[in-house]
Amino acid sequence: MMGDNYAKIVQDNLKRLYGNLPKDLARALPAQQDGKNFLFEAFGENCEIRPEGIFLGQVRQAGVVGILISLYTLNANLETCLTEPLKSFKDFSNSMPYAGAFVTHTQQILVHQVEDIEKSRGRIMEKLNGHKAPTGVEGDFSFVVYPLPKIALCYIFYEADDDFSASATCLFSNNALSFLSIDALADVGEYTSKKILDISTSS
Repeated sequence: MMGDNYAKIVQDNLKRLYGNLPKDLARALPAQQDGKNFLFEAFGENCEIRPEGIFLGQVRQAGVVGILISLYTLNANLETCLTEPLKSFKDFSNSMPYAGAFVTHTQQILVHQVEDIEKSRGRIMEKLNGHKAPTGVEGDFSFVVYPLPKIALCYIFYEADDDFSASATCLFSNNALSFLSIDALADVGEYTSKKILDISTSS
C-alpha cells in the first residue's frame, strides 16, 4: 500500500511539473533535454525524467528515490551549487525534527563498513561524480559525492583504533536547502549512504 502511495506522489509531482513546464528547466537541473525528456545523473545512475515516469537506468522509480528526484526537479532553479563552507545537517534551519534519524540512517549505518568504504572510495567517487574533499577537511579519509547535480555531500571517516571506534560524518553543500526541503535532504543523505554501502560491498 505504501508503495502505491509513493508511486502516486511521483506521478502527481510529474503532473505538476509538466502542467507548467519551466522553459529553462534543462539549464536549472542541469540536464540534457530530448523533447519532453530530461537526462542527468542521480544517485550514481543515468536518470531520465519523462511525462510518464522517472527512470534510473531502465527501472521506473516508484519509491522514495523517485519522490526525491521529482521534488528536486520541481525545485530546480538557476542558482549554482555552493559547496563551501560545508554545512552540517543540524545547522540547517528546521532540521531538529529530522536530526536523530539523519544520524542513524545516514551516518551510523556506515560505521561498520568504514574499512570497505576506504578500499572502495575511488569507485564511489567515480560512480557518484565525486572528488576529493576540500583542503582542511579532517578525518582519516574523506570525499565529496553528488547524488543530485546541485547537491553535494562530503563524507568524513575515522577508522577504528585502540582508543576510538570508527565514525562517519556527512556534511552538505552550503546551499543544499535551495534545491530541496529539509526533510528531503535528510532522505538524500540516507539513500546516498545506502548507495555508498552498495558500491563498497559489491565485488
